Amino acid sequence: MRTYTLKQIQTFIEVARDKSVSKAAERLFVTQPAVSMQIRQLEDAFGLPLIEPIGRNIQLTRAGQEFLVHALAAMARFKDLEATMAEHVGFSKGRIELAVVSTAKYFMPMLLVRFGKLFPGIELTLRIDNRENILGMLSRNEADLVVMGRAPNTLDCEATAFATNPLGIVCAPDHPLSRRKRVQFEELKDTRFVVREKGSGTRAAMERLFGQHDMPMNVVMEMPSNETIKQAVMAGMGLSFLSLRTVRHELAAGHLALVDVNGMPLMGHWYVTHLSQKKLSPAAKAFKAFLIEQGGPLIDSWA
Repeated sequence: MRTYTLKQIQTFIEVARDKSVSKAAERLFVTQPAVSMQIRQLEDAFGLPLIEPIGRNIQLTRAGQEFLVHALAAMARFKDLEATMAEHVGFSKGRIELAVVSTAKYFMPMLLVRFGKLFPGIELTLRIDNRENILGMLSRNEADLVVMGRAPNTLDCEATAFATNPLGIVCAPDHPLSRRKRVQFEELKDTRFVVREKGSGTRAAMERLFGQHDMPMNVVMEMPSNETIKQAVMAGMGLSFLSLRTVRHELAAGHLALVDVNGMPLMGHWYVTHLSQKKLSPAAKAFKAFLIEQGGPLIDSWA
């Protein structure tokens, strides 16, 4: 068997994750031909195809599916190796792979800048996705730390709350509900809503809320972007249920209005999470401690 490299395995995992060479190239900041070459060299090393084209996308061969299982396990062990070796370096250097749900992107860059000033020698990689995909990264040990709005109950995790996450219902400023006080939740029956896609934490929280009131959601459109949802609400397409951390500027400018619903906003929390058996490097421990000690006040002042 010919020699293969860690870079080739990492490239294969990225291709397998999105079932796309082009998306893998975007994540890795390389060209599509470079990704294809890495995959081809890996297949040559083992003497069998790992992926096959299906239209414009690709799918894993049977061998590729088995290869992916072992590749993910191997990468998890390499992360443990890095964490062990990092203990000999200390807090001054290191690398952290951080994954956050998409709503956290409104404050996470600010936190990373503040942390970078404290620990300039620590390199940090950030991935942003919806809750369902972030949970997948967490379960496969692809991230050192995860930031999400609700701790998972299906994984053996250590989750620590570090900031509040208020959630409320917003509407266009000229919507009749924008001028109402103490709206009863039942009055929202049949109201049109623009919502996040299934798999997002915000969507799950909204479904739980409507379920608690035994009321169906009147969904007129699903969108995977908070920014697009805000524009749709401003245009009068419907109301929406969002983290108020994401609409601070729009509320202040009068582009959106907060519906005064009894019992709202709901007060959730942001959690920093990792697998219980995860061996955190000194750098990851430093970032976790930073979030717990300083994350809440910094976010309150920012969003």
